[in-house]
Amino acid sequence: MEIITHNPLGAPAAIGGYANAVEITDARRLLFISGQVPMSAEGRVPVGFGAQCRQVWANILECLDEAGLGVEHLVKITTYLSNRSYAEVNSSVRREVLGDHRPALTVVVASIFDEDWLLEIEAIAAA
Repeated sequence: MEIITHNPLGAPAAIGGYANAVEITDARRLLFISGQVPMSAEGRVPVGFGAQCRQVWANILECLDEAGLGVEHLVKITTYLSNRSYAEVNSSVRREVLGDHRPALTVVVASIFDEDWLLEIEAIAAA
């Protein structure tokens, strides 16, 4: 499988650690990760956005690992933030987790199911 990123000159520049489009060739597996919330396996919700964001990414990494995949297989991420003010920290933590990998990305400001949760992230991986 090959993952090809596309950032056409006729579209706004993709800044902040993502690609405008992601093309997948010869994929044989797709993993759809449901919206992950900032809760540990023990049911604890960390205090503060940074800690919650890291918990959500830890949950995503657990899902990837269970399927024998890694962050390099992520092709689409959708992040739901409870408040626009969390955007910068969200972007920073995401880049920390993904390194140089650039999947397609959408960030939405929305009401989250549980008011204690400050974000939720769903993802698609391909292999």
